Amino acid sequence: MHAALRGIALGTITLSLALSTAACGSADQADGKDSDKSKKGPLTIGLLLPENQTARYERFDKPLMVKKIKELAGKDTKVLYANAKQDANLQQQQVETMITKKVDALIVDAVDAKSISSSVKKADDSDIPVVAYDRLAEGPIKAYTSVDNPRVGRIQAQSLLDELGDKADKGKIVMMNGSVTDPNAKMYKDGAHSVLDGKVKIGKEYDTKEWKPENANENMKGAISSLGKKNIVGVYSANDGMAGGIITALKRAGYDKDKLPPVTGQDAELNAVQRILAGSQFMSVYKPYVPETSAAAEFAVALARGESLDKIASSKTDSQSEKGVPTKIVTPLPLTKDDIKKYVGKSGFFTAKEICTADFKKACTEAGIK
Repeated sequence: MHAALRGIALGTITLSLALSTAACGSADQADGKDSDKSKKGPLTIGLLLPENQTARYERFDKPLMVKKIKELAGKDTKVLYANAKQDANLQQQQVETMITKKVDALIVDAVDAKSISSSVKKADDSDIPVVAYDRLAEGPIKAYTSVDNPRVGRIQAQSLLDELGDKADKGKIVMMNGSVTDPNAKMYKDGAHSVLDGKVKIGKEYDTKEWKPENANENMKGAISSLGKKNIVGVYSANDGMAGGIITALKRAGYDKDKLPPVTGQDAELNAVQRILAGSQFMSVYKPYVPETSAAAEFAVALARGESLDKIASSKTDSQSEKGVPTKIVTPLPLTKDDIKKYVGKSGFFTAKEICTADFKKACTEAGIK
């Protein structure tokens, strides 16, 4: 791995979120100190995830969280699950349902971090503590866990620069950022710009509506038409789903499938892992799902039982509406072809059987995956 990328991958986590060393605002309530809950028996925990186009949510996030919640609270604990399918209004209705069902705590990965705030307030008014998962939702959340999102953008950008080498000043890149409704998207973008600005020309940049691959595909078609395919030397894609749409657009524009400009990604989705092995996608970012889902489960169970979060949280975060929210941040890691082998079969990643289907057996053999 290039030295600059190694520095990002192994350096000390630097949060661009405002972190507070002292509890303030609602933090005393958030860490459970002011709660009068003392429920020790089976719990009912609500889990709301944002969409199902990104395979990670159904494949990893949900089952890992359910497993951890039951380990912590007992096999009789119920986990009520719903997926919003990228519909913010539907997710608000799902929160209402969880309130009606009187869950003991609620984990929410918000479709729209701002519009969910009124629903979070309703849950809080009903004495249901809300854990913001992966995205920092607005409203009176009691805990928050995610990955170091600016670091994700820096990893992607540094990987792209390293791969471009001397080509970085011989053309332009296209930046395909995520949805403006997702606060993480801005952090990825800001992290990427901190590395790319001044080192490569950005020919076109898009904020992709709803993170949808088809929207990224259309944006990429527009970029190719505007810039000319010979002038595009690389593509910064904020996640793997969009990378798939981008790569389809590149191939249809006549790029040689063996000479595509490098395309980044995030989430280490199965299709992306296979594309990386085959050479059509350059890299992704692997976000260890086990520690992130475990933290969410631990926060939810502790809040449901009125217990302190001090041993779970490693820092505190300020959102636009809350101060001193107990937080656990997980370190993301770069995933290139050379990295895949070391993760195969581990919890939160895919097995060799899943990856090495008939179309990818040769690529797996070449990468030392059996």
